[in-house]
Amino acid sequence: MNTQKDENGNYYSPIAVTSYVNTLKYSAAKLTLQKIDITDLFSCSSLDYFDEIRTQLVNAPNYTLVDTQCYGEITAALTLYRRFLEEVTKPACWIFQCGTNTYDVVGAVQELDSLIWRISMNEKQIKITDRVYLWIPGGDGGIVASGTIMCNPEQKDPLKNDPYVIDEGLLYDGFTGVDIRIDRRFTNPIVSRSVLLADEQTSKLEILMFPGAENYYIAPEQEIEIENVIAERQVQPAETAVIPGFTGTEKSTRPAAASVRRYWVYTPRECARLWDEFYKKGIIGLDWDALGDLKIYPSKEAVKQTMKARYGPERQYKNAGNTVWQFANELHAGDILYIRSSRSKIVGRGIVKSGYCLDESRSEYRNIRSVTWTHKGEWAIETPIPLKSLANITSFTGYCRKLDEIVAGSMNPETDDDAPASNYAAYTREDFLQDVFMDGNTYDSLRSILMKKKNIILEGAPGVGKTYLAERLAFSVMGEKDTSRVKIVQFHSSYKYEDFIMGYRQTEEGMSLTTGTFYDFCKEAEPDDSEYFFIIDDINRGNIGEIFGDLLMLIENNKRGNALRLLYRNEQFSVPENVYIIGMMNTASHAPSMNDYSLRRRFSFFELPPAFASEGFQAYQARIGNKKFDSLVQAVMEINQAITADASLGNGFLIGHSYFCSTDPIDDEWLNELTEHELIPLIREYWSGDPAKCKKWSAKLSGAVNAEAAAKPVRRTVPAVES
Repeated sequence: MNTQKDENGNYYSPIAVTSYVNTLKYSAAKLTLQKIDITDLFSCSSLDYFDEIRTQLVNAPNYTLVDTQCYGEITAALTLYRRFLEEVTKPACWIFQCGTNTYDVVGAVQELDSLIWRISMNEKQIKITDRVYLWIPGGDGGIVASGTIMCNPEQKDPLKNDPYVIDEGLLYDGFTGVDIRIDRRFTNPIVSRSVLLADEQTSKLEILMFPGAENYYIAPEQEIEIENVIAERQVQPAETAVIPGFTGTEKSTRPAAASVRRYWVYTPRECARLWDEFYKKGIIGLDWDALGDLKIYPSKEAVKQTMKARYGPERQYKNAGNTVWQFANELHAGDILYIRSSRSKIVGRGIVKSGYCLDESRSEYRNIRSVTWTHKGEWAIETPIPLKSLANITSFTGYCRKLDEIVAGSMNPETDDDAPASNYAAYTREDFLQDVFMDGNTYDSLRSILMKKKNIILEGAPGVGKTYLAERLAFSVMGEKDTSRVKIVQFHSSYKYEDFIMGYRQTEEGMSLTTGTFYDFCKEAEPDDSEYFFIIDDINRGNIGEIFGDLLMLIENNKRGNALRLLYRNEQFSVPENVYIIGMMNTASHAPSMNDYSLRRRFSFFELPPAFASEGFQAYQARIGNKKFDSLVQAVMEINQAITADASLGNGFLIGHSYFCSTDPIDDEWLNELTEHELIPLIREYWSGDPAKCKKWSAKLSGAVNAEAAAKPVRRTVPAVES
């Protein structure tokens, strides 16, 4: 009750709480009641049972008289306690955190449908049906999965030989834990802490402000904000395809080809005997030869079922099936592969060179990939590697960097010269104009400004497609969709020079000097003549002077190649000629503006208005051929005229065309959801102080799609096409 608020919005004082408790305990004894089963109402934990007892109390013949003598405190206390029971019995939401040096959480959620989680805090509050986000700590950490708690906290025995355990101490003692069903996975990429920090609401999450605990309660409004961030950042689903020759109907979950390099650690089951052969022949092999060609299997489940049929049904083959699947389908040319001989020893490093093939000329380990081996030797790793045969460690960026430093030393660009060339799809000016609602003259002007100035900021209202346009502008200049030469970051109020260039950070060994994203990007671009594009979302949310620091001068187009000594170490650093910076600024944002003219002169600014009148959007509108869609577009264009004329708003608050871009069917349900759950809330925010305008334009939008017909459930989707 001390967390409840009265009708004036104030928390109840301890004196008031004590008064209510005494009222129920003593004053209620005056009621004339039939025999009642419970003597202490506060011991009642069932909402249904409480309602039954409450009915008996209020139906007592002298209830009104006694309650009046107590100044209505019995009624008030019953109401408050019922509200309390509603809160404690309905599902709550939590964030659970686990250190990556004790358990491979990412690997577990990628490969398991459920897992057991240790609980040492809030044992009495956590309960069955609660929702939970699973979190990995660190600067590169964040949410990796969400799930549902399937039991109340109870005593558990450790799972012997758990392949995801890193700290062996977890394998011996019993513990209090819960079963968690994995509902969604966010591992490619994770919902990073930097993304959550950049959002005004989620930046206040306790785990970001006080990261030392093991679990955190999430208020309903915070859960909504987290879900909004997830919906905006949602990754497209894995590629699906029907594989003939297996069952004829089973769908494949084989992932699409990777667009970024990934890191793996692999342990051949007979590493000591086979490693020398693999190294000499430039291959890596996998056993399970009885499975035949691994490409015929459309899913992990199909692999496991065949293993049971050919190797015996006594085992589940969960980890073995996953290893086989990953080896055949998830390794890609260009990925880095480390070979280990024991839990804490690396013996080799290589670059995957080919796709999977079945080599029937071999007597064993016939599942093969070609590898360019770059290093061979023995290196002790202080942090133990997960026990799995094949582990994807890409999401642990700090750990990957540490492996490279230990195994390869100070790696130079020549180290990767033998990596196979990636074949990226061509992307031309015509492709850009096909994808983005912009005419050719405007594109030519935009490209020319970028190439001359080297630093440009795309500014515009919400929904004009700034991020989508920026990435495709980079592709069009490069002439191909080379994602390895494009880096996207997001500025926020906590983003600093140490994140961007270089600084000291807390690591397992203490404070260590680490390089930032822009430093690493420039070093990657340095030996290349090709164009590289560094894209900064919400550039006006960060303090650019603090983030760039002493390198602010070096980003000027006429200062490229000039060197300055870095703040944290004796190194001369310069920004390469071939690095282009594209910033994006939301003109409706309440973030600090770019009001420092010494900063503004280093960037050109290019305004992106809504493109409803463009030929591209009108052609898109014609292809849809939906009258309600047309009516809604017309209504938004009229609202934009009103926004422009409003002195408190202006062009910076116009509604962009990207709200209307989707690959989902444009039907009544889609239009109603867009109107009721995106456009009208935006109107209410814009004219919160003018109810008449708010009502007028909300009615205009609703009328355009006949939204009064039915209120449908919210279906959050991320447009695959956005301009």
